[in-house]
Amino acid sequence: MPLDPVLAAVLTQLPPIVSPESAGDVPAVRAAQAARLTPAFLDQFRPPVAEVADRTLDVDGRDIPARSYRPGTATPHGTLVFFHGGGWAIGDLESHDIACRHLCNGLGMTVLSVDYRLAPEHPFPAGIDDAVAATRWALANVAELGGDREQVLVGGDSAGGNFAAIVAQELRAERLAAQVLIYPATDASRPYPSADLFADGYYLDSASMTLFEDAYFTDPAMLTNPRVSPLLADDLSVLAPAVVVTAEFDPIRDQGDAYAAALAAAGTVVAHKQFPGLIHGFLNLGPFVPAAAAAIDETVELVRKVL
Repeated sequence: MPLDPVLAAVLTQLPPIVSPESAGDVPAVRAAQAARLTPAFLDQFRPPVAEVADRTLDVDGRDIPARSYRPGTATPHGTLVFFHGGGWAIGDLESHDIACRHLCNGLGMTVLSVDYRLAPEHPFPAGIDDAVAATRWALANVAELGGDREQVLVGGDSAGGNFAAIVAQELRAERLAAQVLIYPATDASRPYPSADLFADGYYLDSASMTLFEDAYFTDPAMLTNPRVSPLLADDLSVLAPAVVVTAEFDPIRDQGDAYAAALAAAGTVVAHKQFPGLIHGFLNLGPFVPAAAAAIDETVELVRKVL
């Protein structure tokens, strides 16, 4: 299928993640993103939810910033612990605020968005350690968040999907209700065909992937570590039911598709959909691209089906 025509038009207006001026400079990339995603711009598109609260999670002797969203239902149907994308190096609570609001309303769940530590200031394993700790905090404080302990999910997009997959593995004994992996990075150990097919021209490009990998990975040996590449874990069975969604025109599409297949082969329940015509990052494009909004809605329905 060709690239969605509305998305193709939007793509011509999207500035690259890494510009010639910000090449190799993560703080400059962050500053450029913040300049685009101003409160005045985002306020036009934020769907209302019943309650939004910035909070601090006191875990393992450190503070992790987070933001909770509560739906309008009297009792939330559960809690989704959410990890934002951004190549382990950019992104924050604001960059995914609109997406979290959509997930909160669509699922009828509390969403706890986690502002984990970013590379290169905090390379591997700081971010994933925060993700695991924040999920344990949510499990211990589910009464405060709403819902019950049997309905705690983890999820995220891109690098956040990578974290959600790893958290689901490390906390398998906690019986998480589901893992929601949106175009996740799952295997940094080897190249996949989609990385060449969509290396440039589809928003997430080779320059941004190089920047992110150089920031997060400090030793090539870690690329085969399952805490980086969850596809390489020895045991993918008895994990929380998984929703894995990928995008046709995404350089890391094949990683997500391969992880869905591996989970299913190991006996884990999987609902998998590759969305045609879309690119990496569609979770944040719902207000601008009807096909992206439809994909988000369908992802919500897939989550409902696995619960």
